[in-house]
This record gives sequence, structure tokens and C-alpha cells, in this order.
Amino acid sequence: MWKILLVGLMAVYISGCDFPTESMDKKFGEQNFNSAISLIELHKVRNGSYPQRLDDLEFLGDWDAIWLSSVDYKKTKTGYNLFVTKGWMSEPELELSVRFKQGLGIEESNIIWVND
Repeated sequence: MWKILLVGLMAVYISGCDFPTESMDKKFGEQNFNSAISLIELHKVRNGSYPQRLDDLEFLGDWDAIWLSSVDYKKTKTGYNLFVTKGWMSEPELELSVRFKQGLGIEESNIIWVND
């Protein structure tokens, strides 16, 4: 009986919390974007070209499945397009320094590139 009452009270308490989903979306979205770029660019260094698909990436860890399902990748003739589709709960709105993409093969993205 006490367990049921305790679980019920915890559910009421948690439902009243306002979780900061927007900031969490940004944090997870940026991490997903950075992880994707790291392994895409590493693939190019090792193989001389960008992967045709994200499935072509090698040496992935268990946690890489998170970002693999959170980005859309498409190889182009001279580089690649990379879009973040999910942060924590939804698609984040990310702003990164234009210097971040310097030297990378990124051509199109939903990232807002800002000057420093």
C-alpha cells in the first residue's frame, strides 16, 4: 500500500516539473552534430573520400547509435550535407561559429552559422 502511495506522490511531483527541454535539445543536438562530423571526417582521412552512407562508417561504439538516428547525411560530389534532426526530444535550433566548419566538407546544414 505504501509503495503505491509513494509512486503516486512521485508521479504527481514529477508531472509538475518544468524540464528544460529546449536547452537539452541544444546540448544533445550539438553533441550529435559534433559526433557525426568527427566520424565522417575521420572516414575521409582514412579512406580518401566521404562515406556514401553513415552505415559505411567503421569502428562505431555502442553510444554512436544515438547520433546516427539523430542526423540526416547525404554525400555530395565535393563534400556532404548534414542536418540535425533530433536533440533530446525534438529538432534543435543550433548556432555555431562559422569558424567551426572551416576545413570541413560540410556544404548544407540546418545549423545557423554566426560570425565571431
